[in-house]
Order: sequence, then C-alpha cells, then structure tokens
Amino acid sequence: MGSTGAWVVRVVVTLGLLALGVLSLPLVAIVFDGEGQEGWIIPVQVVLMALVGAGVGLLVPTLAGEGASRTRSAVVGAVIALVGVAVGLVLFFLLLNGLDGL
Repeated sequence: MGSTGAWVVRVVVTLGLLALGVLSLPLVAIVFDGEGQEGWIIPVQVVLMALVGAGVGLLVPTLAGEGASRTRSAVVGAVIALVGVAVGLVLFFLLLNGLDGL
C-alpha cells in the first residue's frame, strides 16, 4: 500500500476508534444499568475498548506506521481507543453537568 493509502487508512481507523470509544460509554451503561452494577460501567468500558483497540491494531498494522511490529500496532490501537474513552467520559460529564459542574 502506498504512503498516501496508508495515511488515509490510519486516519479513518483512528477516527473510527475515537468515535467507538466515545459511544462505548452509553452502550456499556445500557448493559450495566442494574441495581448495584453502576460501579462496573467505567472499568468494563476501559477494558473492553482496550481489547477492541488492540484487536483493531492487529488487524490494521499500518495504524502504528509503516514497518511497525504487531505488538506496537496493538498498543497504538489500544491507546487510541483509550483516548476515545477519555474524550467520551469528559464529553458526557459536561453534557450531564454543564460547565457549572466543574
């Protein structure tokens, strides 16, 4: 794959992982919205997205750059997904509490 094609794939996959990281909070909250399960929402979201990001990194090795090892690709995928999780947590905090909640 040429450098332009790899760059486009990298950007698209990164944006997809970031979006999935943001959307994973309400999806996990739907599952763990029972009595006494609220404390599991964020830990499950973090672990799930780290695994998904690592899996995507393994499936798309160009995510970490040309010639990167599979391990580095998995780590880069996991980090991108966890950045999406952090953005999602901040976004939903601000949506629920507004700037007055700071």
